[in-house]
Amino acid sequence: MKSTVVGGCHCGAVRFEAQVEQEPELLDCNCSICARTGFLHLIVPHQDFSLLKGEGDLTHYQFGSRQADHLFCKHCGIKSFYQPRSHPEGWSVNFNCLDPDQGLSPTTRTFDGLNWEAAKAGLK
Repeated sequence: MKSTVVGGCHCGAVRFEAQVEQEPELLDCNCSICARTGFLHLIVPHQDFSLLKGEGDLTHYQFGSRQADHLFCKHCGIKSFYQPRSHPEGWSVNFNCLDPDQGLSPTTRTFDGLNWEAAKAGLK
């Protein structure tokens, strides 16, 4: 069963909603950018995600293979969601950017993003 969650950046310029499972699996990645920002991945299919406001408030950043499109609020600098290379059919939402009290019961799985090429085979 899915429920609607809402979230966004720190300053509120970027807001989104998504349909997610009540007991989602989160990915805790140790790659160079996720480890530094504390990003906790909640993968949401594109069709289950809606940007409510802030499209013009997002700025893009790419590095390495340039396959991921990291989206940051240009005002507060928070990356509340982005297009990962690991899941091209979905957005990666930062679980830490969801509004409080969403009623979810997530489990967390470690993902070895430092060794991405070897670890990607274990992704769903």
